[in-house]
Amino acid sequence: MSLKPPRAAVIGAGFGGLALAIRLQAAGHQVSLFEARDKPGGRAYVYHDDGFTFDAGPTVITDPTAITELFDIAGRRMEDYVTLLPVRPFYRLCWQDGARLDYDNDQAALETRIARFNPADVEGYRRFLAFAETAFEQGYVRLGAVPFLHFRDMLAASPQLARLRGWSSVYATVARFIADEHLRQAFSFHTLLVGGDPFHSSSIYSLIHALERKWGVLFAKGGTGALVAALVRLFTELGGKLHLGAPVERIIVEAGRVTGLVSLGRHEAFDLVASNADVVHTYRDLLAGHEPSAANGRKLARKRFSNSLFVVHFGLRRTHPELAHHTVCFGPRYRGLIHDIFNGPDLPEDFSLYLHNPCVTDASLAPPGCASFYVLAPVPHLGHADPDWARTGPLYRDRILAYLEQHHIPGLRADMLTCRIFTPEDFRDQLGAHLGSAFSLEPILTQSAWFRPHNRDDRVGNLYIVGAGTHPGAGLPGVIGSAKATAGLMLHDFPPPNGRAGAHG
Repeated sequence: MSLKPPRAAVIGAGFGGLALAIRLQAAGHQVSLFEARDKPGGRAYVYHDDGFTFDAGPTVITDPTAITELFDIAGRRMEDYVTLLPVRPFYRLCWQDGARLDYDNDQAALETRIARFNPADVEGYRRFLAFAETAFEQGYVRLGAVPFLHFRDMLAASPQLARLRGWSSVYATVARFIADEHLRQAFSFHTLLVGGDPFHSSSIYSLIHALERKWGVLFAKGGTGALVAALVRLFTELGGKLHLGAPVERIIVEAGRVTGLVSLGRHEAFDLVASNADVVHTYRDLLAGHEPSAANGRKLARKRFSNSLFVVHFGLRRTHPELAHHTVCFGPRYRGLIHDIFNGPDLPEDFSLYLHNPCVTDASLAPPGCASFYVLAPVPHLGHADPDWARTGPLYRDRILAYLEQHHIPGLRADMLTCRIFTPEDFRDQLGAHLGSAFSLEPILTQSAWFRPHNRDDRVGNLYIVGAGTHPGAGLPGVIGSAKATAGLMLHDFPPPNGRAGAHG
């Protein structure tokens, strides 16, 4: 047996690709990480405008242990690379009728706030939390980083799915326990954080609420980009090679095995390849020369994909400490708006918003006395609604900013120093996201676990998938969990010569 370490390529330096590359490099593989953009992070890109720092991607950290484990397996301390700050309240939820709910891990305070909506729902919330904690233990702790390669793996999980009524939706599950409509929305909206419709996503996804309650909600000091930088530093210190501005044009398959890839016109040989790129792009485009894979890509393209997002980043000359770090602004409709977001056929006239005010936690993200924000609205992907975003984007931005000025940030437009937008077309063109989907495949029961693209390809034995498009799905815990599942397979199939395969955790 050769004593050379296996040569592995990982395509895409998002959180899934970075976490996988670290696990492989720490175990003894020689890893090359290819990123098409000029910065690592994938969806967690960072913009710097006029002294303001804007995180483009995920800003909510709910499982710090998934991150600390990446440093632990490398014999390092996360605290020497990045600091995670607690966020309280986790969210401030606001409705147009003036109702408001702050929630965090203070059970007594939360129950008092719930009682103001409906005293009977206090006991109902306790029962819902117990259900969510069971879903968390079964769906996240036990199965979150376990690859579903065979249908028998799905059958083995079926008893747990049945006990949790996995065919029921998150909203229906909340409604079993809680009567007040405000509270039903408050404890069902979480699926939107991973691209799921709460009226169709499996009850298993109620685990997201329990995930928040277990470890809290955290934010990386310096922004999510600081967490990306910490992981890049760890990867390169371990000896990994990061190639920026290096889009992969083709994955080469010969006799049913990956032999390498082509980037910037250059062919490079590898023993195994993992893709953190969009799953449709991976199969339909990067594997276009291998017809069975290309056919799989065309099949994947016909599945249900998550919504897209419209994002406005803006910097203000004043801080707003009265605003929470995370504010969810529910619109006049809930069920109807979500139906339109996930089905089209047009961009809805109304919207619900998520407002991010990180400077209330970390003032370093803006010049002194200023504040950086972003606000996002879930919108249909380009297959469900395809307006001319070059024309519609600025108009939609102005409507959203006017709403925020009226309801949350007086004087917003007069105080604005910088502004930029990111549309579904940008998700498609800059991130390669099929239909501009922000979260890959929609997390419905028939597109979860074994029904999702597998962490190891079924036809090409040394081709692997990591990230939102495979098991367990989108969101920071999901894509980092997918890296753990995929690393376990890769290290089993290609053990490193130094016998450190256990570094996958």
